Amino acid sequence: MTIPTRHIGRFAPSPTGPLHLGSLVSAVGSYLDAIAHGGHWLVRMEDLDPPREEPGAADRILRSLDAHGLHWHGTVTWQSRRHSRYDERLAELAGRGLTYACHCSRSQIRRRGGHDNTGCRASREEQGPAAVRLKCAGGEERFEDLWHGVQHQAIIDDTILRRRDGLYAYQLAVVVDDIDQGITHIVRGADLLETTGAQQRLFRILGAAVPQFGHLPLVMNPGGQKLSKQNHAPALDDRRPSANLVQALGFLGFHVPPDLQTETPVAILHWASARWQRHQVDRRNREPAPIAQTDTGN
Repeated sequence: MTIPTRHIGRFAPSPTGPLHLGSLVSAVGSYLDAIAHGGHWLVRMEDLDPPREEPGAADRILRSLDAHGLHWHGTVTWQSRRHSRYDERLAELAGRGLTYACHCSRSQIRRRGGHDNTGCRASREEQGPAAVRLKCAGGEERFEDLWHGVQHQAIIDDTILRRRDGLYAYQLAVVVDDIDQGITHIVRGADLLETTGAQQRLFRILGAAVPQFGHLPLVMNPGGQKLSKQNHAPALDDRRPSANLVQALGFLGFHVPPDLQTETPVAILHWASARWQRHQVDRRNREPAPIAQTDTGN
């Protein structure tokens, strides 16, 4: 699905748990960047890894986005329903001689201090589970991030496109989806900055235009860790969406009027989209500022 517009952004959560403040910041940042530029904002559910998914998390994420006024354009894309498309692109790359089977286990790679693509490509007689890797290592990728400026990332490894357990790798699925959806701007958390060079290379190998990337600062807990399910980040309270949005906007550099918390989520986002400025975002990862616990009734 390609929507004819100059600016198409997206939010692509994995259903490993409910949204927390850190994921709300990424959702709000990507939403505002798209809407402020007259574009569309899409939602994609990255449900490619069933062992890591939490039952009911996908539906809870969508309900939470809706409760916070983050209404997406079009229908939600589900990666779990796009396996045939990923097979097509894998077959295309294989037909061009750009992939190979890798039987290396994680423990073998750790012992070697990294993946030895020369030795791996030469091992044609091995049996058993194999990953599919893209022949892409070597050189570097340069891109200019919206908040972190010019980046130079060495491509030191051949990217895994399908894992040894048969599941599609994130790098393949995310690039194929972004191409098919016509994504022009990818605004997401800074924890994904280091994956961008390899993704850019795959965009170009597949003959697609490379989107503009922008990596927002991460919301940290008092222990200096990124908010995440693994670090027991509290789930958003969907009963107080206006307060949550005000806190997220403060983190993104807005000087929020004290009475904004009494507005509806839609009104808050309308206010913010009219004032969105990329340069106001402080790119440093940090703890969020506390806000008053106001019962808004929204």
